[in-house]
Amino acid sequence: MTDSPEVICRPSRSRAGWFLVGLGAAGAALAAVRAVYGGGLLDVWAAVGALLALLGLVCLYAATVRVSADSYGLRSRTLLRRRNMPWRDVADLRAYVQYGRNQEIYRVSVLLRDGRTPRLPLPLSGSSDDRPDFDAKLDALRALHRRHGDPESDHLPVLSYRTGGRGSTVSLVLCGLLLAGAVLAALFVPVVEEEKAAWAAATPCAAGTPAAERGECLTTRRAVIERAEVGKAKRASQLFFADNRPLDHIEVSREGARGFRAGDSVELTLWRHQVREVTGELHVWREHFTGAGEVAVIAALCALGAGYPGARFLLRRRGRRLPDDEVLPSALPFAVALAGTALWLLPLCYRHPTGLPSSPMEIAWAASGTVVTLGLLTWAWRTTRVRTPQEAEGNTAAEELAGGKGEVFLAARFLEHTDYNPNGFGTHIVLGDGPPSVTPGRGRFAARPIPVERLTVGNLRRVRGSDGDTVPRSWHIAEIDDAGRPVRLAAAPADLVRITAELERARRRKDPATGPGPSRS
Repeated sequence: MTDSPEVICRPSRSRAGWFLVGLGAAGAALAAVRAVYGGGLLDVWAAVGALLALLGLVCLYAATVRVSADSYGLRSRTLLRRRNMPWRDVADLRAYVQYGRNQEIYRVSVLLRDGRTPRLPLPLSGSSDDRPDFDAKLDALRALHRRHGDPESDHLPVLSYRTGGRGSTVSLVLCGLLLAGAVLAALFVPVVEEEKAAWAAATPCAAGTPAAERGECLTTRRAVIERAEVGKAKRASQLFFADNRPLDHIEVSREGARGFRAGDSVELTLWRHQVREVTGELHVWREHFTGAGEVAVIAALCALGAGYPGARFLLRRRGRRLPDDEVLPSALPFAVALAGTALWLLPLCYRHPTGLPSSPMEIAWAASGTVVTLGLLTWAWRTTRVRTPQEAEGNTAAEELAGGKGEVFLAARFLEHTDYNPNGFGTHIVLGDGPPSVTPGRGRFAARPIPVERLTVGNLRRVRGSDGDTVPRSWHIAEIDDAGRPVRLAAAPADLVRITAELERARRRKDPATGPGPSRS
């Protein structure tokens, strides 16, 4: 595959695609005939033909897609566009992972010298069955690029939702929408407060009050309940009145509907031309007026919710100088800071929706909460700092731990299946008494000794998208040569330094003629 002078990618199941194209053409003809000689555009058969025509157009687009590569470069052809990309303009070819509902869709992303990143329509992988064919096609394209171009990376970059090469437009838009919602809710706070205060201050209308002014005072009407319907699921509960007097029905709460029976004589209280209260002999229903505190809490929740996508956007900007396929730190520490802020801010917004706290206790509450928020944000900023393997290797604490005695279990995983890590069962590595071993937990049960005499530790690096989504973002990777086979060891930075140092020491003890391992980069 990699030695072929040309790579051609066509859609699979082309016969089925062209059959649907023909069916769409027949549907278009049917729609045209029925529209002219039948019942017009509203004819059922014309509508069916139009749907078939639309389906055929979509299938025609999918059936005519073609991507080819040769010594010149990449050629992409679709129904609407043709694109030629010479190898001299291509900086790299990457795997781009899109996440569907229950699947991962792999596509090829092309990094151009001018910074643009178009994605090829083919090859495409939407399941584990066609993944090997996708990998083979991508390997062939990268081989042609190496032969006729100058790729930037010597490994396959994989762009996932955790890596820095993905766009941040979604996070920025979501942050903007939530902030807009917070501003809109905040603008309604004085309006809601004014309406609730007006309802509390409303008095019965005096005799002779003009009809135009009766909306601001309370009027009463007599009515008889015809029936009460208790809503189920999302349906609203309703009260229906006999003879549609003074109106047909009103919506009430579920408890309000349960409190009335058919034939009950009730008194309706109207304010601003709406029924606000229903009073019976045994039950009273009053309309709930949303308080300013509730709206202020909604505004605060929207503002705090905007902080999480804002933090994700900030982390992507902070790691913009990293390679596109390196995994960025998680924004969860900022989520913790936002949750901690909500614990003291929301009660304060509920109690003081339109002003600042005035009592000494509430002022102290706000001041201490602000200090806690600043502390949490500082902790989140330091926790999400991008740490390089060189910083971990220079950690004196890790070097002191390396010389410790006793048995220690460190969380670490070999990412490849080997004879000492069959089926990836290992979750820890034990150091200390005895040889370094892979264990499925914090215990010597089922421990498998690591053949240190075969291993040569290479460089330490940060996690990439190709390492998979199961490796924690804060861990680092050690690239190890296992008798000619590359394997990867993942662990927390300080633990990884300790483990690799112990592997090298154990290797030198078994083979004193072996010098120190290669320098790490």
